[in-house]
Amino acid sequence: MQPKLIVHGGAGSTADSKGGVEPARRSLYTVIETVYPMLLNGESAIAAVVKACQMLEDDPRFNAGTGSVLQSDGQIRMSASLMDGDRQSFSGAINISRIQHPIDLAQYLQTSDDRVLSDYGAAELVRELSVPIFNPLTDQRLLEWMEERKNNFQSKMAEVAMGTIGAVALDRQGRLCAGTSTGGRGFERIGRVSDSAMPAGNYATKEAAVSCTGIGEHIIDEGLATRIVVRVTDGMSLHEAVRKSFAEAESRQRDFGAICIDATGAIAWGKTSTVLFAAYHDGSTIGDTLD
Repeated sequence: MQPKLIVHGGAGSTADSKGGVEPARRSLYTVIETVYPMLLNGESAIAAVVKACQMLEDDPRFNAGTGSVLQSDGQIRMSASLMDGDRQSFSGAINISRIQHPIDLAQYLQTSDDRVLSDYGAAELVRELSVPIFNPLTDQRLLEWMEERKNNFQSKMAEVAMGTIGAVALDRQGRLCAGTSTGGRGFERIGRVSDSAMPAGNYATKEAAVSCTGIGEHIIDEGLATRIVVRVTDGMSLHEAVRKSFAEAESRQRDFGAICIDATGAIAWGKTSTVLFAAYHDGSTIGDTLD
């Protein structure tokens, strides 16, 4: 099987929150250029997705890991999930803090009896694993929070909130995997849960895999990732499943995007937002969704 890979760094109305189109493209291409050779060398889809997510979590341009936005109380709470399509196994962590790579915790939980943990349980697991304490706060995100506090958090979300990151891969053995990681909506009520730690925002089976980004509540309302995968499973082509799902979403004025790969190696994406920050390797060339 010819490996395939697609990654995203969020969606939105403009590229301004990412520093412009070209800087965002360079960040995404760096991930593709690092991770796709792993797939060519026989690495698993899970290994590729985790590596891609780690790199994006380390890039302060995006709202995940380092560079995550702050909730209304000035704290960072991150969420991430991973789904192995071959085993149809979902795992995730909700509202965790002080960790460099939330996706690592989701990966560890793939082999656990308890595969989705919230804040206190996730923090306890981090201690058990002796994961080094890490502060993902950046000066830019702190300044954004301080400015918004002056207006008593009247904005619906941080400007960079739709910088959720994700990756979808198909490996040489035909196995699919999807991973998604986020810092949340930004300035939200304490304890709000993102779609990124739910099958609504991150889902994979042997037939297809999807990672979503955008307004989490809209993604949850649509059950977007699962809806697309189920349609493919029921016989619809990936491109048609994406087209139909996004047409329905547009009629309800949703604001989000998604990246997808199916078992045949087809790559697809969709968006109701103006911009989807995504790049891919289709087996022969690198491309993106930014033109």
